[in-house]
Parts: sequence; C-alpha cells; structure tokens
Amino acid sequence: MIEPTLHLVCGKIAAGKSTLSAELGAAPGTVTLAEDAWLAQLYPGEILTVADYVRCAARLREAVTPHVESLLRAGLSVVLDFPANTRANRAWMRGIIDRTGAKHRLYWLDVPDEVCRARLRQRNAAGMHDFAASDAEYDAITAYFTAPQVDENFEVVHRRMA
Repeated sequence: MIEPTLHLVCGKIAAGKSTLSAELGAAPGTVTLAEDAWLAQLYPGEILTVADYVRCAARLREAVTPHVESLLRAGLSVVLDFPANTRANRAWMRGIIDRTGAKHRLYWLDVPDEVCRARLRQRNAAGMHDFAASDAEYDAITAYFTAPQVDENFEVVHRRMA
C-alpha cells in the first residue's frame, strides 16, 4: 500500500506549479485541490488586487483544511496546488502535516524571473488561466516570495531551471 502523501508546490508565478500539480495528481489514489480554480468559482470578478487575493485565499484555506486532513487520514494522497511561496503559507501546510502525520514533499520550482515572465505573457495571451497578471502584479506578488528554509523542516525537492 502506498502511504498517503501531501504534495506541495513552491515557485513564482508561471514557474510551472499547476502543471506539476496536474502531473502529480494523475497518480492513483491522489486528489488535487487547485487554489486558482476554487477562487475563480467562489469569488468570480472579486479578486482584483493583491489584498483581495490575500483575503479570499485565507478564507479558502480555512475552508479546505479539514477536508485535506480527512482525505489524508482516509489514505488518499493530496496535491495541494496552493502556492507554498511564503513562510506563512508553508506554516499552514506544516500544520496539516503535523496534525495528520502524513508524508510530504515540497516541490520548489526555482525558475528565473525572465522565464516566468515569458511564460506569464504566453499564458495571458492564450487566455486559458483563471487569473491573468500584469508585469506590475508579477513584481508585487513576487516581492512576497521566500524560498523554503531548512528550519521549516520540509522534505524539499528542489528543481532548478538555469
């Protein structure tokens, strides 16, 4: 039997977090929860600023936490396609791990800004993503990014793109 695992993703906008999450979520016995999809459904047209995102994402985290924990306790693996991009977000995720005792992996997609920006522009032009971000919004959101640190005690899978 495969031990349930909580898969977490960390990386700047357009680093490939959702793409990796979809790949991980295709494994048998695995459920993916994607923040962007939930936010788009629950708050259509309401997330216009970084402050709006912070408010709505916090409410969503509160709502899904017991669900994620119950899935892990039921023996399913969970891909949490929520950005593990700040210490605060990772502390929330660490709480889930601590309360459930689940195995975990934190995938850190370390992609240069110029690559992320190019991908973001392509994604925006294609119109296939729930949220489009401008270069200014990319800069504002990226300013909050902090790479995982050893003292946070995660099993990190570091994927660096040169």
